[in-house]
Amino acid sequence: MRRLLELKQVLRTGWVRAGVEQPESVAAHSWGMAILAMEHCPPQLDKLKVLEMCIIHDLPEVIVGDLTPHDDTTNKKQDELNAMKILAPEWLALFEEYEDQITPESKFVKYLDKRDMASMARFYQETQGINLSEFINSTRDVLTEKDYD
Repeated sequence: MRRLLELKQVLRTGWVRAGVEQPESVAAHSWGMAILAMEHCPPQLDKLKVLEMCIIHDLPEVIVGDLTPHDDTTNKKQDELNAMKILAPEWLALFEEYEDQITPESKFVKYLDKRDMASMARFYQETQGINLSEFINSTRDVLTEKDYD
């Protein structure tokens, strides 16, 4: 369990690269997604599963690190799967469900992943005066402008 808590110390690589002062951790990002899920989860979805997926979807980053599109992600899927087997094998099926993007819950969690990133990009832009349009633009295939609040 202690190893999982290390996620609180893994900073979001994209924010670090973009020059954000005091960027959020990966764990803070997962918390942000969970808050969004509590507020916006459609009633037909299993909210508990959505919340659990939000919390565990980035656990492998304790071992693999927070990889971005700027990194070599050739083996990312396998590396993250291996990391999950080490860190939390009891949640492996839930992690694989998220990765496979087949269920409505997993697709909603992916949406929340993008929405949280876009919201944080806007927050950092407003509070730090830096241009993070690269991050907002990368979510356009999943989100619309109204989702960025």
